[in-house]
Amino acid sequence: MSHNTFGHLFRLTTWGESHGPALGAVIDGCPPGLALSEADIQPYLDKRRPGTSRHVTQRREADEVRILSGTFEDERTPGPVTTGSPISLMIENTDQRSKDYSDIRDRWRPGHADFTYDMKYGVRDYRGGGRSSARETAARVAAGAIARKVLGDGISIRAVLVQIGPRAIDRTAWDWAAVEQNDFFCPDPGTAARWAEDLDEIRKAGSSVGAMVECHVSGVPAGWGAPVYGKLDADLASAMMSINAAKGVEIGAGMEAAAMRGEDAADEMRLDADGKPAFSSNHNGGVLGGISTGQDLVVRLAIKPTSSIRIEKQTLTRSLEEVAVSTKGRHDPCVGIRAVPVAEAMAALVLADHKLRALAQNATP
Repeated sequence: MSHNTFGHLFRLTTWGESHGPALGAVIDGCPPGLALSEADIQPYLDKRRPGTSRHVTQRREADEVRILSGTFEDERTPGPVTTGSPISLMIENTDQRSKDYSDIRDRWRPGHADFTYDMKYGVRDYRGGGRSSARETAARVAAGAIARKVLGDGISIRAVLVQIGPRAIDRTAWDWAAVEQNDFFCPDPGTAARWAEDLDEIRKAGSSVGAMVECHVSGVPAGWGAPVYGKLDADLASAMMSINAAKGVEIGAGMEAAAMRGEDAADEMRLDADGKPAFSSNHNGGVLGGISTGQDLVVRLAIKPTSSIRIEKQTLTRSLEEVAVSTKGRHDPCVGIRAVPVAEAMAALVLADHKLRALAQNATP
């Protein structure tokens, strides 16, 4: 199986399956001398891990990360620091229930990668989807924590949920402080309470629902990215679309730009109080010509409903028999909730790579 590596100078390779003994990541290209320990990574994994509320899968995984290589500590260092060699991370799987999938081993679940994996490889791990499982994203989140170290404290990456199913937040009620105070990473407490009611009904019905994640990045200087085939927004879109269940990405105004007039869509420029370039709006989401403007990067990601549901759907078996299938086991009624820290991680990985590319070409960040 190819294409398990992401990035150019800051490169991530993930490995492992949903029901294997462990999963993990190898990060190559991380600069030396960065302070790094498991304690720097674990808080981000805790945001993504399952079983944190009744609104996500009840699979119980501690998701404790181990750094196996790439750091060094002795009396001359204040703590473990990166050496510049590959950093290997491992997260053990401890709560698999492979028996939950025995009934569907030969049935292609609608909406899943079962059919396509069989067509491409002729063999697949049906236990939780194997490599196609969103369990793989734990490795991305761990790697994203290291990418944040490369970016430094001056860059802030924050993602939120702005919609679950048809119910969107009230943007006039946006409160960043509320994001960590509810189960949905939601900046609107009132909508978060209604989402809880919505998901209780959806879970009891044995169904699922989609969501919209919105990621904001501040502190990126103007000048990251490259024209034509190295565009920052193209790489961000590709990274977000690599997340399980992603079906659409918007940068800035996104699809709404199609309905705008030129005089409204253009982000006018002026000088700020310090005599520096400033923009009156940010319809382009912080990127022009594939290069960062210095404004906030704004990316939205549409996540489809979880395909594993108890409601029976028609499908085929590997021997092409027409059958019905429903999926047992523990599944997210809205996988978009746990996609929030994954979106942050993918943004961090893209930006760490582009920071190193900018340094390589211009010798300045």
